[in-house]
Amino acid sequence: MGTIDVHSHYVPRGWPDLSEVVSPRRDWPWLRVDSEREACLMVGSREFRRIGDACWNAEVRLADMDADGVDAQVVSPTPVFFSYDATASEATKVARIFNDLALEVCAPASDRLLPFAQVPLQDPDAACAEVDRCLANGHLGVEIGNHIGDRDLDDEGVVTFLQHCADRGVPVFVHPWDMPSSPRLDRWMARWITGMPAETHLTILAMILGGVFDRVPQSLRICFAHGGGSFAFWLGRLENAWHGRRDIIATSKLPPSQYVGRFSVDSVVFEPTALRTLVDTLGADCVMVGSDYPYPLGERPVGNVVHQADFLDDDARAALLGGNAARFLGSGAAKLRGR
Repeated sequence: MGTIDVHSHYVPRGWPDLSEVVSPRRDWPWLRVDSEREACLMVGSREFRRIGDACWNAEVRLADMDADGVDAQVVSPTPVFFSYDATASEATKVARIFNDLALEVCAPASDRLLPFAQVPLQDPDAACAEVDRCLANGHLGVEIGNHIGDRDLDDEGVVTFLQHCADRGVPVFVHPWDMPSSPRLDRWMARWITGMPAETHLTILAMILGGVFDRVPQSLRICFAHGGGSFAFWLGRLENAWHGRRDIIATSKLPPSQYVGRFSVDSVVFEPTALRTLVDTLGADCVMVGSDYPYPLGERPVGNVVHQADFLDDDARAALLGGNAARFLGSGAAKLRGR
């Protein structure tokens, strides 16, 4: 299948004023265009992230993919658009706007740029309806955040949505967002450097100890960003706690290690030694190339850590580069076979 990058993001070149078409909140995301190739993603009056035209320009994106030897790329929303803190009605309107724009971003190369949708996850019925609408329109999967306020992915409503995705064969990509902040985390981009891995680790714990994998069918294809955080490194600690403090921790039907194989992670760990921990712990069939393109904390060239990993044999390397992603995409991989 060549190389498939399962972790990239887009930002449209522009979108309607959400304070006019959704509700008169003051903190909706909007785009401040600074030049033909540069912009700043704003949240209310606050600068959230400076971005370049790779976020919306398919020609630039494809040129970078060609330079890195990437055949196809899953293109997911930038998590600031999720709007989980809004009402379900507001979040549904926002999701529809950005999901339709995602199709426009990917349209110039629909066999290489594979759109994933966002959904109003705070309302399971609305989330199921929106993912169904998006599948009919050409999206191949869905990206969700790792929590909704204080509710993690073992929340009953989220489980209902995940069951729906399993039934419909929809691949799910889980991305951390809305990390905790404190003076200790506001230096050195620590919210991104330490907070995102910690959030992802916590979410996998919630999926296991909250019994989600006990309740959803094994057909659910779900992948966690950023190498699954620190989960692979600390699986032994979790396993020890499950057996040593069963009165508190043993809330899943099986020990945590028995759920290895039920989910995948991307390869955004940057060092071959870290990648080896993922492969040794989770298995070579549960790791896929991801880049976090086009953001500065991502990997370029895409897949570099996989190519550098001399412990991988040819079959394992091919699986990480594209074979596992083709299986994750399921029927959506038919687009790639037609290339």
